[in-house]
Amino acid sequence: MDFILETKDLTKKYGSKIAVDNLNFQLERGKILGLLGPNGSGKTTFIKMLVGLLHQDNGEILIDGKVPGVETKKTVAYLPDRNFLYKWMKIKDAIEVFSDFYEDFNIDKCKKLLEFMKLEENMKIKALSKGMTEKLLLTLVLSRDAQLYVLDEPIAGVDPVAREKILDAILNNFNEGSSMIITTHLVRDIEKLFDEVAFISEGKIFEKGDAEQLRIDKGMSIDEIYRDIFRD
Repeated sequence: MDFILETKDLTKKYGSKIAVDNLNFQLERGKILGLLGPNGSGKTTFIKMLVGLLHQDNGEILIDGKVPGVETKKTVAYLPDRNFLYKWMKIKDAIEVFSDFYEDFNIDKCKKLLEFMKLEENMKIKALSKGMTEKLLLTLVLSRDAQLYVLDEPIAGVDPVAREKILDAILNNFNEGSSMIITTHLVRDIEKLFDEVAFISEGKIFEKGDAEQLRIDKGMSIDEIYRDIFRD
């Protein structure tokens, strides 16, 4: 198999607390993975190591065979769980920044996504609602022709209408040769996207597999499996 992402004994500690614990993990190209777990499970720490914002204490992480750094930033498109745009900007300013910073930014794709999201380039960032801001951030990230997309809580806190728009944008703009990792607490709303799921707790992935096969084996939706696992 051709893996875009591999980790071996990946470990990260904060003092005496182990946030990610000897994580061994692989993600095949062309797959959308749901990384699912409660707050404090290690999801955010893992993602920050993946995108180069944190360095591990032990083990290794490879993206397309490379250690996270300048080279991998060229192939990984990251949507954090918070707004990273300046309030003084207009949408067209944000587009210009992304276009200048990322060689793989596809301006034609961006314009189509803006139209789909009903966003206009002269809109001011500070005047956008939370739902509109989420749609803009996703538009910028999906407009890159990346090999790996990492979306941290892409639909958190937005209304159901905006949520459906965001999910449709992900489905319609995901390249078959790319891979994607999505973290979310809203499993029921987003599970239709997942090819694979990984359940993480206390920094360890204790179950990972094909989403449809898990549904068949357990006779439950991914959301029901999630609730059953983390009920306590």
